[in-house]
Amino acid sequence: MLRYLPFLLVLALWIYAFIDCINTPESQVRGLPKVVWVLIILLFGEVLIGPIAWLAAGKQRQPAAGGAGGTPAEWHRNHGTKWVAPDDNPEFLRSLREENKKDEALLKDWEADLRRREEDLRRKETGSAAGGTGSGDGTSGSDGASGKGGGTGKDGRTDGADTTDTTDKSGKNPEDTPPAAS
Repeated sequence: MLRYLPFLLVLALWIYAFIDCINTPESQVRGLPKVVWVLIILLFGEVLIGPIAWLAAGKQRQPAAGGAGGTPAEWHRNHGTKWVAPDDNPEFLRSLREENKKDEALLKDWEADLRRREEDLRRKETGSAAGGTGSGDGTSGSDGASGKGGGTGKDGRTDGADTTDTTDKSGKNPEDTPPAAS
């Protein structure tokens, strides 16, 4: 792909110079008549002489709109805007204060949400500890086995998971039965 890049750049400059020459009013064309410039661009475009000559000498360039000077440097010299450091700029400082207020409000919301979640978690732990055989402090009430809450279930697990019996009258779990064929 890179081997085509020089050709594409030459083609782009050729097309740009041609269109620029055609769109330029006759009063802004310098040196030669417009038709001659078009022929120079078309005949010498492949070797870049025509387009570069048009861009350098063929068109009368105008200064920037409203500018007192033709180059950007002259414009900046004539439009004296004083640079202000960010820590001295009142608008910048105001925007920092507003962002700080937004961040503080967001932080307060997050802290309130965290407190609410912690309280919910404590209530759930307290509720599960009161409902099980454990006392909620990590020790079991009757058999002395350590655990959180419920102690040992029917299947021997001590993770506090629900260990209720789901077997029906035939002794099979509902998960063990295959789905009904239709």
